[in-house]
Amino acid sequence: MSDDIVYVDTGTLENFIRDVFIGLGVPDEDATIIADVLITSDLRGIDSHGIQRCKMYYDRIKEGIYEVNTKIDVVKDGPTTALLDGNCGMGHVIAYKAMKMAIEKAKEFGLGAVAVRNSTHFGIAGYYSLMAIKEGMIGMAVTNARPSIPPTFGCEPMLGTNPLTVGAPTDEEFPFLIDCATSIIQRGKVELNARINKPLPENTVIDDKGEIMTDPNLVLNKMLERKASLLPLGGNGEDTAGYKGYGYATVVELLSAALQKGIYLRDTLGIVEDGQKRLKVGHFFLAINTESFIGLESFKKTAGNIMRDLRGARKILGEEKIYTAGEKEYLAEVVRKESGIALNKSLQQDIKIMQRELGLVKYKFSF
Repeated sequence: MSDDIVYVDTGTLENFIRDVFIGLGVPDEDATIIADVLITSDLRGIDSHGIQRCKMYYDRIKEGIYEVNTKIDVVKDGPTTALLDGNCGMGHVIAYKAMKMAIEKAKEFGLGAVAVRNSTHFGIAGYYSLMAIKEGMIGMAVTNARPSIPPTFGCEPMLGTNPLTVGAPTDEEFPFLIDCATSIIQRGKVELNARINKPLPENTVIDDKGEIMTDPNLVLNKMLERKASLLPLGGNGEDTAGYKGYGYATVVELLSAALQKGIYLRDTLGIVEDGQKRLKVGHFFLAINTESFIGLESFKKTAGNIMRDLRGARKILGEEKIYTAGEKEYLAEVVRKESGIALNKSLQQDIKIMQRELGLVKYKFSF
């Protein structure tokens, strides 16, 4: 491990994140939600969406892009469905309350679906699926995002990395949870590689002429100019079925915009309202109550059997283990609760800036 890496225990880091948002004017309860979403990402090994994102939110709040006092309007409410307007508040808070509403509807009627418009970046989508899992339900969470993915045979970013995230409880120590973008890599991964000066994998990003790019710093600059695109799952063209990732990203766009009469495609780059730039996105949440079908324990047993059978499949020569979705994140959480969260030099600098500007002198970091 590089000498530039410093480990900070999760409790300290979560409290620091919370105090950063409180220092920016976010109410205490909302800041607690945001901090929990970010630290959950770090604990589960999703470094691209944890503390790394804190400075991005910090800057956007200071620029007035996000509203620190999150006001959620209920546009439409029915027995199993609802439409909410987040009024450009904190996406984590909006998403948390939307999924909570979906879960409450599912408890009563078996299914709960909540669509959200005029929200903002909400962190890892898997957090909200986990909320449903903890209630013994299947959970789904999707969101659109700034244009990053080109349509098949295109070289203009049009769709966001648009995660399609689904989780389910099992009878094991950890649930099934697939939490990933519909692109091969996401913007956060590019940002992470830029921080540590690590080239991107081949065949994951193209420029505006369709040529492969691997320099993460150049990619980030070109993305600002809309001259770089993250390839969808399956890659470029149709030979390796890139149209599948493109299609699933479009499904997410529909669920995140069409149900809401919300922002989509190019407009997620930002619009100006009353002289203020806004970065709006939409979300969709679904909770399915297993008790309304076969019952939770029966569901968990079958789900667990499926996971165990998958891991018990014949392995490729030289490979020791097959994983199921959510397992590696669970194992990472076990380790990181003990070791703390690794902060690279770039992240340390971000933390110092926020600490100094907000006067958070009670934190005595070793860097």
